[in-house]
Amino acid sequence: MGPATSAWLRYVFAVAGFLAWCWIYRNRGGPRIFPEGKKAWKYTFWMALLGTMGYQLLFMNGMKWTAAGDASMIIPMNPVFTVLLAVPLLGQRLSPRMVFGLLVGLIGVAIVVSWSPNTEIQFSHRLIGAVMIALAALTWAATSNLTKIALLDGTIGTSLEIVVWYSIVGWVLLTPWMLAEVWQSGMPIPNTTEWISVAYLGVISTVLTYAWFARGIDRIGATAASSYVFLVPVFGVLSGWLLLDESIGFSMLVGFCLIVSGVREVQRESERLSPD
Repeated sequence: MGPATSAWLRYVFAVAGFLAWCWIYRNRGGPRIFPEGKKAWKYTFWMALLGTMGYQLLFMNGMKWTAAGDASMIIPMNPVFTVLLAVPLLGQRLSPRMVFGLLVGLIGVAIVVSWSPNTEIQFSHRLIGAVMIALAALTWAATSNLTKIALLDGTIGTSLEIVVWYSIVGWVLLTPWMLAEVWQSGMPIPNTTEWISVAYLGVISTVLTYAWFARGIDRIGATAASSYVFLVPVFGVLSGWLLLDESIGFSMLVGFCLIVSGVREVQRESERLSPD
């Protein structure tokens, strides 16, 4: 399957899961299926454009070019992007220490990409994949901030409803990309393993995790919620080694330490400057 088709099929399962959730809890204060009001639709569209369509296309295409372990080392830059985007979106102050943390993190990413042990993938291909994965993290950071803004508004909806809305609308936005890919490459015929993988991505990695992540943002804020992304490299590198026979090298450890150090510096400074 191509990247757009994989993302679209993933959201077939995700949308079905969200709709089932809404139906099961319809009489117990469950989430509404669609937003109400022009403002809610505006937030939903932008989050669908960035957090579903944009993120999925960039992430899936990035995974096509680079190793899973390498990609999982780049995703932890998400909190840095979240803080930086909070400057124009939420009025976050930007200090020299934040810039320093960003530079340290970027050096860590550069080490992971440049000295990756997965040398069976050409460097130029790993670089293309790394840029796409970084841009995917940027779109997700923007979505995190937009979710926080919508929740602060107080009239849009709950965190779970927002996730349901932009997942459904994002799936619709993915449809033209899927159709163009199928038109060019032909209709895919997934095997059992591929169907199970797509179903896992849709139900577990989307319905459950996105709903929990949105609730986390509601409880502890976008920056703090994003810090849990540090678990991604641990599971990403180990599963890449176990399932895909990818390599684990010393450069990954060095890069990971620099990325975590840079991100934590940005987060600490953000918390210090926070008006709360």
